[in-house]
Amino acid sequence: MGDITYVYSAILLLGLCVVICRTGYLVFGHYFPLPPKLRSALRYAPLAALVAIIIPDVLPWELQSGPQFDLKFLAAGVSVLVFLATRNGLLVIVSGMLALWSLRGLLLLF
Repeated sequence: MGDITYVYSAILLLGLCVVICRTGYLVFGHYFPLPPKLRSALRYAPLAALVAIIIPDVLPWELQSGPQFDLKFLAAGVSVLVFLATRNGLLVIVSGMLALWSLRGLLLLF
C-alpha cells in the first residue's frame, strides 16, 4: 500500500509543479516584466527544444566513433529539401516518412 501512495503522491506533486511553472508567469508576469533582450531571446526557445528532440534521434552519437549516419539521416535530408522547395509542413512529414519507408524497403531487398 505504501508504494501506491508514493506513486500517486509523486504524480500529484509533479503535476502541481507543472501547473505552477506554466501558470506562474501568466499570473505574476505583470509584476516581473522581462527585459527586451530576454524577451527576444525566448522567441528561439521552441526551435531550440525541437532541435534538441530531433537531432539525437536522427543523428545518434557513439562515444568512440562519433555520429552514426543511417536511414533516418537520409530521410531527414529529403524532408529538408522538400521544405525548401514547398514550405509545406504536411508535405515535409509525408515526404520524410515515405523516404524512410522506401529506404528501409530497398535495404531489405539487398
